[in-house]
Amino acid sequence: MEITREDIGAVTVGIVKGRLDAAGAPAVEVFCREWIEAGTRKLVLDLSALEYVSSAGLRAILTTAKRLQTAGGTLAVCGLSGVVKEVFSISGFDALLPIAEDRAKAVERI
Repeated sequence: MEITREDIGAVTVGIVKGRLDAAGAPAVEVFCREWIEAGTRKLVLDLSALEYVSSAGLRAILTTAKRLQTAGGTLAVCGLSGVVKEVFSISGFDALLPIAEDRAKAVERI
């Protein structure tokens, strides 16, 4: 799992690549927490390069969304496809979080 950051105006985009499972979930939480503590209030997680997400990965995303909401911010996700899109649908996460087709639409949405 790899996570990189890109800033688009006031929006921070976290680009997650690979597999978001029990091994990678803590890193996502740490990066996102640091960004929120540094002042990020609009965060998009771009999952277009994500191959797999486990329940631990979903928990990391939910924890980030809650932490951001507590800080007065918003989290959106984008780029869901294949098995990742299916896991979001089955778990109901597609009803919990704003989801956009691509990064530009997610940035625009939040």
